[in-house]
Amino acid sequence: MNKLFARLTPQQGIVLYYLVAIFIAFLLLRIPYVHKEGVTISYIDSLFVAVSGISVTGLSPVSIVDTYSTFGHVIILFILNLGGIGVMAMGTLLWVVLGKKIGMRERQLIMIDHNQNKMSGVVMLIFEIIKTMLTIEIIGALLLAFYFYKDMGDMKLALFNGLFAAVSATTNGGLDITGDSLISYADDYFVQSITMFLIILGAIGFPVLIEVKSYITNKLPNFRFSLFAKLTISTYLILLVVGTIVIYVFEINYAFKDISWHKALFYAMFQSSTTRSAGLTTIDLNMLSDATQFFMSGLMFIGSSPSSVGGGIRTTTFAILILFLLNYSNGRNSIKVFNKEIDPIDINRAFAVMVLAMLICFSGLLLILSFEDGKYDLLAIFFEVMSAFGTCGLSLGITGDLTSLSKIVIMILMFIGRVGLISFIIMLGGKAEPDKFRYPKERIMIG
Repeated sequence: MNKLFARLTPQQGIVLYYLVAIFIAFLLLRIPYVHKEGVTISYIDSLFVAVSGISVTGLSPVSIVDTYSTFGHVIILFILNLGGIGVMAMGTLLWVVLGKKIGMRERQLIMIDHNQNKMSGVVMLIFEIIKTMLTIEIIGALLLAFYFYKDMGDMKLALFNGLFAAVSATTNGGLDITGDSLISYADDYFVQSITMFLIILGAIGFPVLIEVKSYITNKLPNFRFSLFAKLTISTYLILLVVGTIVIYVFEINYAFKDISWHKALFYAMFQSSTTRSAGLTTIDLNMLSDATQFFMSGLMFIGSSPSSVGGGIRTTTFAILILFLLNYSNGRNSIKVFNKEIDPIDINRAFAVMVLAMLICFSGLLLILSFEDGKYDLLAIFFEVMSAFGTCGLSLGITGDLTSLSKIVIMILMFIGRVGLISFIIMLGGKAEPDKFRYPKERIMIG
């Protein structure tokens, strides 16, 4: 096994580690007492839930509350954290606990798994990530649990439901044990606000959280936010606000027609925040207009921020593409933002990610359309594909009735979305070899 990993590129190693994690999750979901008594589930559906959990997507062909026992829910919590925090992060923690040395190869894998540009400090980054995630989950769980206690009257049950809801929101896992996501809390602004806050903390990116923590605690004198943090936070907030406004406007005469303006605003804000990668919802998505469903598909395609719990092309990729178009329309070939200039390598990567993402999603859409043979309309399948690629988990209710071949396509999309397009591109290319020579350059006509 060690010899196999030695021959692989770090990117291929990451992919293999995630495949191993999915296999372990699949085995855990097949052990005795995981399912409720009398409930049977097919192997393909168990594998689907395992992939959905490791990729922290939230799509599921079965009802989590009706299929899995309390023990099964604990297993799913473990799988969500494994996928959310990252396989390499959890592996690093295990290596440290076992007293093993973290070598150069392991540091490379950690660096790639969390989209870092340098190897120094990656181990400390992992510990910060784990500590930050667990702190957020515990605080969120306690806040929700004491609130749930008012409805349930059982503190033990309230604590477990609070913990599951907090983990699902923070990891952007999207799985729930209520049976109707957060629809039963559609009028509860406290639960919605806490959940949205947890979603944002999980999806905005671990490096951003660590920088914000350093700024608040004033650990570093004369601390300045990095360009990555500034671009990530501003893009995330713009997408959240624009998403809220567009959904509100699209639905004001449809799904939000007969409700108060503040409830409609919370509906719109929650659906906008959940499209980053969370998969939780406060409304039956089939009630929304086609325009809103299509717009939300686009938001899911963008996904969350790099080095976070989510997938998609990522917010920074989207920001770089938009900034490049704005600068190019003004006759400039470089991108200047926040008094810094973005490296041309990152611009090239952004375009590579966008093109590959469109090809992958188009291929997935085409395959599922052929497998389902007219069973569902185009928008429902398009929504499902974008949700899987963005590891979001929102659905128009078709997941459980898809054919086995369509479920395999969805699983592949979820896996690619979690691993990341950059790692996937480099994995396909194999080991990089420098150019040994160059040809003369010549211009061609474009557009």
